[in-house]
Amino acid sequence: MGAAVAVAIMRRREEEVRDDFHKAGALRAIDARSLADVGLADNFTVRRMIRRAVLHESEPGLFYFDEEVWQAVRARRRRTVIIALVVAALAGIIGFYAMTMFR
Repeated sequence: MGAAVAVAIMRRREEEVRDDFHKAGALRAIDARSLADVGLADNFTVRRMIRRAVLHESEPGLFYFDEEVWQAVRARRRRTVIIALVVAALAGIIGFYAMTMFR
């Protein structure tokens, strides 16, 4: 359960960063803003979003939010969760089948 809470916190913080960039209107390179202008600090969440190319640095110290990349990142996360659930379900079915076969 701890991992689920950590994921929920991470997701919420990323949503807050997204909301802050949207409020600041920093959604294109020409509209890039400093993190301070957006109301953010250089923290783990911001650095992770920069690594994933959700936040782009158009000029030194000026960033904008790439909504297309954000949607792609979210889609990839959904696919990963679905695949993990399918694998877990299959493992459970195989385990149940094996237990009933070898009794």
